[in-house]
Amino acid sequence: MTPTEKGPEEAGTEPDGTPPGTAPPAPPKAGPARRRDLRDHPEWVLVPGVFVVVLLLWQYLVPVLGVDEYVLPRPSRIAEALMTQLSDALFWTHMKVTLLESLYGFVLGVGAALLLGTLISQIRLVEKTLMPYIVAFQTVPKVALAPLFVVWFGFGMTSKVVMAAVISFFPMLVNVIEGLRSADADRVQMLTVFGASKFDVFRRVRLPSALPFVFAGLDIGIVFAILGAVVGEFIGAKEGLGYLLLQTNYNFDIAGMFAVLVVLSVLGLIAHFIIRAAQKRFAFWAEDNTVIGA
Repeated sequence: MTPTEKGPEEAGTEPDGTPPGTAPPAPPKAGPARRRDLRDHPEWVLVPGVFVVVLLLWQYLVPVLGVDEYVLPRPSRIAEALMTQLSDALFWTHMKVTLLESLYGFVLGVGAALLLGTLISQIRLVEKTLMPYIVAFQTVPKVALAPLFVVWFGFGMTSKVVMAAVISFFPMLVNVIEGLRSADADRVQMLTVFGASKFDVFRRVRLPSALPFVFAGLDIGIVFAILGAVVGEFIGAKEGLGYLLLQTNYNFDIAGMFAVLVVLSVLGLIAHFIIRAAQKRFAFWAEDNTVIGA
């Protein structure tokens, strides 16, 4: 700097070029970025918006149309029934029973599907031997098996666990088989040429390729497990949310029935989001996949 030149402090300006005593410029507002996010994700507004609109229409159209409360209660009445149930310790006991039945059945069904699906997809003889029986058993309506399970395993938790396992087994099995068969043939051939064993090929190629399918099966299987537990409780039980649904039905407590259905829906949503979070953690490379149902 020459003697005739002045630095920012000597020239009466701050280092950033603003006059002395002037506040620095404010950072850009987050409004445009927020609007851009909403344009990229319109569901952030549409999902709660549709929910609110449906509730409002339901709340105010029911009395206008003259629908009786015991036939279709308003959301406000359902909310009151839900609060009443949540404040009752017996309700939490029923929910705990259904959760345990669903969880045990889900673990049992998923474990059997993973084992059997792996054997079927990797061993040709096992596939040709067992697939006809699996397909034949899959055509049987699973709900029709509930009375048999109650006769075989009793009115306790075991029959509901078996029901939940059977219903969650088939979608998981099909997804495991299709996932393990979806491995890139070129990669499998390349590893084989380089002397990789079948286990190495399975671990490095087939298993990563199958993970998106596996999580798809888990996603639908956990919901089916809850469904299986509730259906088993319909047939014969002394506790559980399915049993509570029957009790509210016998008492013509339609608002209470809707409240239990809300709880079941929330449980299904929570289970779905847990599976999705696990998928993003362990199979982040392929979030979009096709669920193969039962």
